[in-house]
Amino acid sequence: MGSVDDLPLPPHVTMEDVVVALRTVTVHTPEQSDGARCRKDEAAHPCRLHRWGRRVLEQRGLTDEQVRTLIAGGTVALP
Repeated sequence: MGSVDDLPLPPHVTMEDVVVALRTVTVHTPEQSDGARCRKDEAAHPCRLHRWGRRVLEQRGLTDEQVRTLIAGGTVALP
């Protein structure tokens, strides 16, 4: 269940949404020093943009492992 302030998901996740979501989860990562804050906007991690990106990718059918692979620069077959 998401937070009250979560951003709405697109009605149909397109490849463009996937690209934006991947960029979002890559940029909105935890600070290296403590991991409790987003390095981009200093909100509590995971910030609402990171949560949105993860939810978009999850809706597209990607697993956590596949998302980590993509963030690391690897490739996966998209569902």
